[in-house]
Amino acid sequence: MKLNKYIPVLFLGLVLSASCTKLSEIVPESGTMLKSQLQSTNAAVPTRASASFNGLFNPLGMPNYYGYETPDDFGVLMLLFCNDLESADATASDNNYNWFSVCGEYSSRNANYRNPVIRYRAPYSIISSVNDFLAGFGEDVSDAESLAMMAQAKALRAYAYMLLASDFQFNYTDHKDDLCVPICSPDVEDPTHNPRATLAQIYEIIMSDLNDAVANLDGFARSSKKYIDQQVAYGLRARANLNMGKYAEAASDAEKAAAGYTPASIAEVSVPTFQDINEHNWIWGFDMTADDAKAYKYANTSSWLRSFSGYAYAAGTATYTCINKILYNKIADTDVRKGWWVDENLYSPLLDALTWNAGSQGSASGQGIALFEYDDKLAFVPYTNVKFGCTPIGTIDNAEDMPLMRVEEMILIQAEGYLKSGNEGKAKQILENFVKTYRDPAYTAGFGGRSLADEIWFQRRIELWGEGFAIHDTKRLNKPMVRFLGTPESTNVSPAFRFNMAANDGWLLMRFSSSELNTNFSIIDNTDGELPKMDQNANLRDGVTD
Repeated sequence: MKLNKYIPVLFLGLVLSASCTKLSEIVPESGTMLKSQLQSTNAAVPTRASASFNGLFNPLGMPNYYGYETPDDFGVLMLLFCNDLESADATASDNNYNWFSVCGEYSSRNANYRNPVIRYRAPYSIISSVNDFLAGFGEDVSDAESLAMMAQAKALRAYAYMLLASDFQFNYTDHKDDLCVPICSPDVEDPTHNPRATLAQIYEIIMSDLNDAVANLDGFARSSKKYIDQQVAYGLRARANLNMGKYAEAASDAEKAAAGYTPASIAEVSVPTFQDINEHNWIWGFDMTADDAKAYKYANTSSWLRSFSGYAYAAGTATYTCINKILYNKIADTDVRKGWWVDENLYSPLLDALTWNAGSQGSASGQGIALFEYDDKLAFVPYTNVKFGCTPIGTIDNAEDMPLMRVEEMILIQAEGYLKSGNEGKAKQILENFVKTYRDPAYTAGFGGRSLADEIWFQRRIELWGEGFAIHDTKRLNKPMVRFLGTPESTNVSPAFRFNMAANDGWLLMRFSSSELNTNFSIIDNTDGELPKMDQNANLRDGVTD
């Protein structure tokens, strides 16, 4: 088969550039323009600014962006995939082909591993590029196109800082004065001695950038959902307000972000989907093209998250991304989302209308797809996800897009925001209307006996599964990470990944990579906690999967 099966190399050194260096201190002989030169060039050749602007979005998910030529090098989308694999809800086989086993076992805290390096570099690549891009403009910018590009750049920077904040510190409410990550800014005098800022200081930057984006994107019409318009900026600010415990503000921003969008219907999610940036319920997404995917076809979400790619680690090695059955078992049989995963017998109604055609190697239709095997596909395993589609089934292009923000998320933020700002009735109405109309006609918010707050989290865990929110939500809500319910039989996660972690376990926080520690001598690393052990904390429960 096409796929080279080998054990992933986990150790890889990388020297990070001093991304916070002042542009004014870089000499022209280095090949980098001075700040004054950038501004003059942008003014004389506006297309140069546009080209630089388009490049800001590449770290979100471009395969082989950092040049590793490894299947785990795909920027922010890789980071989001890791966020789910480090949660209770998503898992993949513990085998020699799983390049993300470090997430399942939480050895991703090893400073010498490539995994934390990429997860640190991806957001900072955005931040550094945004800083350089903004430095190319003077203080008297007034044309609408430049202002819109600058506003989008700032929204991207805010998004990057939010990702870092959620990785390197616990929730804002209890830890806003604790250390988070260094601020990357042209104002940093010495990048080799740039200490960590507090979580509150990071969120000051985030909110300043998002406020600017909301103001300066008013009336801006984007050409594609890969870019950021005012509604995306509102959505990002809704997330930030939610993270900060500003619940009324989060609900208000989420309403503005959702305006004019409708959730995918029951019929639309009754087949594998979540693959095209033009899907009407997407507010923002990463637009993967076939040409971009050629950079390294195994380094993308189609290779790892989608079970229908014929050029993938998932299907090629049976390293399918699966739901934890303790969450799956809580989904009502009347909920269309139950079919987003095959059951223990490999059945899902989402397979019924599909055909996987492998040319001379055969084909399969309907439920036969689950057991269909050929050189580039092995049989599904229990609880394999079929949520994310491919076009066609069995594709070798891996050009599927990924959602970064959907209207469904904004509706769930509204529900949580209204509940936690004192309007329980409206929160329940919003939640019930969404689920009954678009996912489960038999639904009531009292189903399962959970509190309304836990019910909203439950709905987030189902609806946004595989989209990168899981472990960040767990930490934001100060919940334990619960993968099993006391016995090996209670879960389908591999034994090496079978453990629970307390909400305050310091091992939940990412560590700084050795390359950063070796170039920034003022970093005080996260050191609390220890590598989890199999079957630890068997008595922990999270209020949802109990």
